[in-house]
Amino acid sequence: MIFLEHQGALSPDSGGYSDRRVYGGIGKARVSREGTDLSIITYGSMVGWPRRPPRLSSGEGVSAEIIDLRTVLPIDEETVLSSVRKTSRAILLHEDTLTGGVGAELAARICRAGFRQAWTRPSCASPRRYTPVPFSTPLEEAFLPNAGKVLEKARWLCAY
Repeated sequence: MIFLEHQGALSPDSGGYSDRRVYGGIGKARVSREGTDLSIITYGSMVGWPRRPPRLSSGEGVSAEIIDLRTVLPIDEETVLSSVRKTSRAILLHEDTLTGGVGAELAARICRAGFRQAWTRPSCASPRRYTPVPFSTPLEEAFLPNAGKVLEKARWLCAY
C-alpha cells in the first residue's frame, strides 16, 4: 500500500494534523459540514480551507455541504451521490488538472448515476482552467482554486 500526503498539509500555516483526528478507513468519505443548497466535494490540501467560501456565501443564504473524500481510490461514491442528490448542485474542488483528473472522474460518476437527466440547470462546476500546472509562484496562485473562485462558482450554480 502506498499512502501519499500533500506537502501543504505539513506546512506551519496548515495547522498540521491533530492526534484526535478520527479516520473512517480507506474509501470512506466524511461529511465535514452539513448543507442543503450546494455540495463541495474535495480532498487533500483543499479540505482545510473550503470552509471559508461557505461562510462567505452563507450571508447570501447559501448552505454548503462539504464532503472530504479522504481517499481518491477507492472513491466513496455512495456519500458523494447522497450529498449531490440532496443539494442538486456540486462544486468539485481539487488541485488536479481539469481534464483527466479526480474531478473529471467524479463528474462522470455523478452523470452516470442519472443526475444528468434529472437536472434542468447546471449542476456541476470546478473552479479550474484548462492549463498545465505552472511552476512559477504567481502563475500557480492564479491556477489553484481559492476562496474567490469557489464563491464565484457557488453563486453561479445557485443562481439557477
